[in-house]
Amino acid sequence: MKTVTNKADQQELRDRFNALTPDAPRQWGTMSANQMLCHLTDSFRLTTGEKGAIATGGWFQRNVIKLAALYLPMQWPKDVPTRPEMDQVKGSGTKPQDFQKDKHILLGYLDRFCQQPRDLTKVAHPIFGEMTAAQWDRWAYLHMDHHLRQFGR
Repeated sequence: MKTVTNKADQQELRDRFNALTPDAPRQWGTMSANQMLCHLTDSFRLTTGEKGAIATGGWFQRNVIKLAALYLPMQWPKDVPTRPEMDQVKGSGTKPQDFQKDKHILLGYLDRFCQQPRDLTKVAHPIFGEMTAAQWDRWAYLHMDHHLRQFGR
C-alpha cells in the first residue's frame, strides 16, 4: 500500500504535482487546481495542530468507513463535500494566492509531515478520529492522490 513516507510513493506524488498547471480542468467537484493545493495544505495544517476542524460522524465513520477508506482497493468517491475548515470557497480554508508559491508551500508541508521523529497522536482526523502514524501516512497519500486524479494527474 502506498504511503507518503515511502520515498518512491512520495516522489511519484511530487512528479504529479510538478506536472499540474493552474488551468488544469477538474474532472469533478468545484475547486480549482490552486484551491486544491490550499485545501491539501490546510489538511496538513490540521496534522500539525495549526488548524482545527470540528469532529463529525460517529462509531461507523471512525471504524468502518476509516478502515474501508484506508485499506480497501478502491478509489475514494467523488463529490464528497469537504469540511468547512478546509473549504476555500464556502468555509474558512486558506485562500489561494500564487499557484507556484501555493504548490511550494504544499510540498513543504509534505516534507514536514514526513520528517521523523513526529507525534501524530495529538490530533484526530475530523471524520476518522484517532489514527496511528501508519494510518496518517496512508491517508495523506490517498488524499493527495484523490485530488491529483481530480485534475487528471
